[in-house]
Amino acid sequence: MYHQTAAVKNPPRRHDPWHDSFPAMSEAKPLRFAVTGGIGCGKSATGAALKTLGVAVLDSDDLAHALLAGDVAVHAAIRARFGEGVFSEGTINRRALGAIVFANPTARTDLEAILHPRIRTQTDEWLAAKPASQAAAVIIPLLYEVGRDQDFTTVVSVACSPATQSERLKQRGWSEAEISRRLAAQLPTEEKVKRAQAVIWTEGAVENHAEQWRSVLPALSRRLA
Repeated sequence: MYHQTAAVKNPPRRHDPWHDSFPAMSEAKPLRFAVTGGIGCGKSATGAALKTLGVAVLDSDDLAHALLAGDVAVHAAIRARFGEGVFSEGTINRRALGAIVFANPTARTDLEAILHPRIRTQTDEWLAAKPASQAAAVIIPLLYEVGRDQDFTTVVSVACSPATQSERLKQRGWSEAEISRRLAAQLPTEEKVKRAQAVIWTEGAVENHAEQWRSVLPALSRRLA
């Protein structure tokens, strides 16, 4: 499987379109990285740990929720594609929409086509506004699935055991069938770990996340030197 400790790998550096677009930032070598991981693997908790260490954190799930909650153009596009049945008193019923898209790959792709370009634009604007001296992380659950890993030279994957992941999802009130559908829509944790440049193991207390990040962050900065 994978080692249950924080780890930083040293693969060859990749082309980074973000840095190419902003040469001044590239020269300053700001620490910009993506955080990914399977559903229930602890991305939100590790994002909170990063904030305690002074890292600016943007969660793309928060952007998606905001778009679904109040973006007029998004509402119009979703109504045109999925119909009135996913709305309740003018508000998108995320659970009803999720039941459709996680049971139908085509529907999921259509929803992603509505949301992801907007999320990408907002993410780029957020990163552009950060000074070079500010370390910044973007949490992107489907980073590899949608090809966003090409936008970052460094990716950190969070991971936990399958048993812990399943238990966390059950605590959300999800059935075994729903858990299976959600997991089937993502790359396995082992594959994300294999592709990432660093790994944070999220078993145990949240304090353990911060302790691992204290070792990982300096190593990520050294990779940029």
